[in-house]
Amino acid sequence: MFQPATFSLQRIPAILQKNMVISIPVVMLLGFLSGLMGDVSGLQKLVVPLTFLMVYPSMVGLNFKQVLSGGDTRLQILTQAMNFLVIPVLAFLLGLFFFPHDPMLRLGLFMTGLLPTSGMTLSWTQMAKGNLPSAVKMTVIGLVAGSILAPFYMKGVFGETISMPLSKTLCQIMVVVFVPMLLGFLTQRYLIKKHGQKTFAEQIKPQIAPWGTIGVLGVQFVAMALKAPDLAANPKLLLILGVPMLVFYLVNFSLSTGLARFFRVRADGIAFIYGTALRNLSIALAIAMTVFGESGSEVALLVSLGFIFQAQMAAWHVKMIGRLLPERKPAQPQAG
Repeated sequence: MFQPATFSLQRIPAILQKNMVISIPVVMLLGFLSGLMGDVSGLQKLVVPLTFLMVYPSMVGLNFKQVLSGGDTRLQILTQAMNFLVIPVLAFLLGLFFFPHDPMLRLGLFMTGLLPTSGMTLSWTQMAKGNLPSAVKMTVIGLVAGSILAPFYMKGVFGETISMPLSKTLCQIMVVVFVPMLLGFLTQRYLIKKHGQKTFAEQIKPQIAPWGTIGVLGVQFVAMALKAPDLAANPKLLLILGVPMLVFYLVNFSLSTGLARFFRVRADGIAFIYGTALRNLSIALAIAMTVFGESGSEVALLVSLGFIFQAQMAAWHVKMIGRLLPERKPAQPQAG
């Protein structure tokens, strides 16, 4: 019989995950202070293991069989069209506007727009009482399709202005996405076989998933520490990077919410919002840190700021969802 952990260490990741609006800035501040205290270049070696920790826990909890279920084809097509056509174009245009002379930062914003959904898509959809089975499919399809398409999108759009090592990018995506996905699936099957589906879903899965937050915060700490000297020399850099990311999320959430109002079923509209407006910042951060190394630290900082805006706007939408997506009243029968 599986016994849930009761010691306080087990609760730390869940606490950090529930309070990401606070934990992210605190960790970034600690990373900044650490970067000012001395040479932190050795932290670069932690990026790959931290990236694995970011992705693996969410893979353990994914319901891969859900992807094979039907009944929401139109919703899935509209979601992925939004994810791989509309939002990448939006990110590219914003990059041209805000960073006309900095192709690396344009690439960072484009990567943010290109990689859809995350484990938090499921959490926020559930909290807002949306269509969770459809959200699961959006997450798995978006993760797989985004990981395959991202290197070719980036190469096609930025290949002439940035040295884009396509083979290295593909290899790193294999390491940070598909290897954790495979191991997560195998871990899931082992735990279900050993403890049963009910125990896994109700007791084990909720304890595993929050540990990905440790990986997210760890990579953000490294990114901020590596960039600390530049930030100290140019404090305006946070504003320069933060404003474009804020505008991206304001436009993104507004567009997704506006389109969601056309869905007949409110739960589908909620799933659509969180399946499109939320981006997979963990994968974008991992690519920035592992593929581009030191030159990608500014991109990593840009992506890290996205975590703050994404978490805050997702939480605000949960509170306001009743006003943003009111229930449709059934049509009244006409008197004969």
